[in-house]
Amino acid sequence: MLAIYFSNKKVGVDILTELFYAYIEDKIKREDIGSISAVIADIDENTIDIFVFSLKLNLIKDLLLQEAKIAQTIKAQKLEGLNQLSLAYDKVSTQVAYATRISGALLSLLFFEKLESGNTNFISESTEVFLESLVNSYKTLSKRGIEPNQIFMLLFSESINQSITSLAGASFEDRIKNILISIGIPNDGIEKRHDDNDSSTEFDFFFNYKHRKYGIGAKRTLRERYKQFIKTSHMSKIDVMIEITLGTDLRENIAKSIRSHGVYLFVADEVYKTKKFLQHIDGIFPASKLSLGLLEKLK
Repeated sequence: MLAIYFSNKKVGVDILTELFYAYIEDKIKREDIGSISAVIADIDENTIDIFVFSLKLNLIKDLLLQEAKIAQTIKAQKLEGLNQLSLAYDKVSTQVAYATRISGALLSLLFFEKLESGNTNFISESTEVFLESLVNSYKTLSKRGIEPNQIFMLLFSESINQSITSLAGASFEDRIKNILISIGIPNDGIEKRHDDNDSSTEFDFFFNYKHRKYGIGAKRTLRERYKQFIKTSHMSKIDVMIEITLGTDLRENIAKSIRSHGVYLFVADEVYKTKKFLQHIDGIFPASKLSLGLLEKLK
């Protein structure tokens, strides 16, 4: 679209918008191009330069996003050696997300500080001409009371969030699945499904192992969800029911209630060690003990 603009800069805005429409209809492979069309519909003599500036910022976004991803990866390296169901892992994985957002915000501020000062020597020589034009656009728009940094953060924050989702770490449920696969449960044998006899209960993980059916519920905190599993334990024909949680909100009466209904419980090692009552209730285990051997022993 930038190429269309530069190639047809002397024509009127009406013609430009027609060219933009033609491009997205021919080239953009989406079922719904309504949002893009709506942006183009708002282009006029007063907004065309803002639109072009935003397209340029979109190119810079990918450059800064790679920088933010490096910071994210460095932080994620601290996950090495930690049990995926531990409080330590949970804390670091949360910090990865915050660190990425902070890194992205600081990179954005630094970038616009350099633009404001006209400094283009922080990037390769081949892109200096592009940055010089960006500096000129920045200064022009700033005089009109527009905050280019705010335009950019609208673009950038969404990409940062997508990056966090794809790179930072897995959700609590994903981490449990990783462990199940790592101990020997085949990936294609694990499914998410509702209980056959109590459709109100959904097992986050359901699989068969040595002719027995296992159903696992997985939540970082239990809250009231444990009551549903207790109800299901009376109705289900499943062989082994398990709750996996960090356990930070686990009280003794709840732990005993869960176990009295035949539901096994796995909690973060740190919680198991600090809440002594858990160590005296049969059928409650630290998450690090989850193994095929232990699963076989559960009745």
